[in-house]
Amino acid sequence: MKLDLKLVESPFVLEVKNESGITIKMDATDKIGGKNKGMRPMEVLASSLAGCMSIDILLILKKQRQEVTFYEVNIEANRKDAVPAVFETIHLVFSFNREVDLEKASAAVHLSHEKYCSVSASLNSEINIQLEVRHQS
Repeated sequence: MKLDLKLVESPFVLEVKNESGITIKMDATDKIGGKNKGMRPMEVLASSLAGCMSIDILLILKKQRQEVTFYEVNIEANRKDAVPAVFETIHLVFSFNREVDLEKASAAVHLSHEKYCSVSASLNSEINIQLEVRHQS
């Protein structure tokens, strides 16, 4: 994996490009001069956990012939009030359409988190990651 990060606007607007040419923007908080033109790096990290798990979950459910027509993950992350401000908790709420068997969905979520997701495996084990599975409201 190769990524290129460059400053695209001072003081902190950054753009990351992968080998396929796909880009994302990151920025700092406005408290230190950021311009809200991109996600904060910690937001990208929490999103990466949800994205990585989602690919696993959707693959597992597809193999189980579960038809997923609605899928959403709500992410709530809390950080320590310290330097560095690491994650204390990440709460992920996985929502599925009513036709999806919640037992199968829950098993897929836990399999991803505990066995398959590379992002999950790369995060500090001290982070309290909470998983919730439900049907869409």
